[in-house]
Amino acid sequence: MNAFARSTFPILNVLGAVIVMFAGTMLVPLAVAHVGGDAALPAYDNAILITFGAGAALFVATRRYRRDLLPRDGFLLVALVWTVLPAFATLPLLLHLEEMSFTDAYFETMSGLTTTGSTVMSGLDHLPLSINVWRHLLVWIGGMGILVLAVAILPLLGVGGAQAFKAESTGPLKETKLTPRIRETAKGLYTIYFALSAACFLSYRAAGMQWQEAFMMMCTTMGLGGFAPYDANFAHWDSQLIESVAVVFMLLAGLNFSIHFLAWRRRSLGVYLTDPEGKAFVGVTLTAVLVIAAFLAWNQVYPDFGTAFRHALFNTVSIATTTGYSSVDYNQWPIFAPALMLLLCCFASCAGSTGGGIKMIRAIILHKQALREFTRILHPRVINPVRVGGRTIENNVIFAVLAFMLVYGGSIIVFTLLLLFSGVDVITAFTAVIASINNTGPGLNQVGPASNYAVLSDFETWVCTFAMLIGRLELFAVLVLFTPAFWRK
Repeated sequence: MNAFARSTFPILNVLGAVIVMFAGTMLVPLAVAHVGGDAALPAYDNAILITFGAGAALFVATRRYRRDLLPRDGFLLVALVWTVLPAFATLPLLLHLEEMSFTDAYFETMSGLTTTGSTVMSGLDHLPLSINVWRHLLVWIGGMGILVLAVAILPLLGVGGAQAFKAESTGPLKETKLTPRIRETAKGLYTIYFALSAACFLSYRAAGMQWQEAFMMMCTTMGLGGFAPYDANFAHWDSQLIESVAVVFMLLAGLNFSIHFLAWRRRSLGVYLTDPEGKAFVGVTLTAVLVIAAFLAWNQVYPDFGTAFRHALFNTVSIATTTGYSSVDYNQWPIFAPALMLLLCCFASCAGSTGGGIKMIRAIILHKQALREFTRILHPRVINPVRVGGRTIENNVIFAVLAFMLVYGGSIIVFTLLLLFSGVDVITAFTAVIASINNTGPGLNQVGPASNYAVLSDFETWVCTFAMLIGRLELFAVLVLFTPAFWRK
């Protein structure tokens, strides 16, 4: 057995098993199509057969190479899973929507699994119910996968959001370490994810949605991906009560699920009050809501402050948590408001949540490091460590965060320049990249909430697709594969 087989085939064996399991998720839209008798029913038979067959063949062909995976193997496995599964997820779309190209279908499914919520599809109101269910289910599945990433894979890089949070968190989380084993930790997080999903589903139903609507919107609310079964998004319902339910669960999904786990295990809400990242997340988001509401009222965008506050609350929380829902076309608001909202999506959500962006804990560390530098300039000999929640942050963690931010900023510049090179206007290009790399969904101008990404060419669509991928896997988990050191023995 050569070195390539020894190093790669065990990873492909696990990938085959994952593909087989992924085929099982297609049974949900198959059941919906069967019960509803919609036109997409034949597409799922073929999609399940192809997906299961490919996964099973890969699993059987590589089973004699099975071994325990090394930490380095995890990076390649994660990258493969997040690039291969969207390809199989396109099958129901391609088999039913014959006019849809692979580029657009792959963008749509990558957007779902990375919980971005961008879409190239229009006429959503007239799609078969099973197709809409499949799109939304992908977001929910992606949300679960992100929790595994946060717990098991990204910490190995030393720059993952969850690892940074663990290193910098206050006592309760750091001391308990949730559970001794990754499997038990993932199980606990999944339990919380399922429980909150059930509560969200029932709340939407109680607020006035139909059962199928409540299920689909639960999937995208808990996954923080802005898909909706209607072109008008949340404006379809025009219900303040439904918007309020969405705001509550978007905020819950934007918090670290490890904090939910500890609160449940300890049967105490006090854990939330000792979490510096969560308090910053809620505080910054709600402060921005008030600022934007006052700004909209001052500019007389809406006739009264109450209406301005309603739309500011829903849309600001949606973008800050990287969900991407919209109840109005905020692209028509004075530019300060949507610009502030897009700034929030870069950092507001917490590590260990289903949200995207650089995560609030990194923003806190960067802020405190900047203050430490000011102090060092004035008092060169003073010892002034960076502390978060009473805990001292090691310099290696700070250096990792600084390196992450350098790559993050560089990636935004490169992707924006690529879109500008292809002829996209600067506002569309920059905001499309910001929305993609932060897994938010809508940008501004041509890709604003009243439009979608269908206006982009194939090249531009692939640029945004790759931005979604590396943003979801926190940059280094993908980019490390392109370094020669990764492939050395």
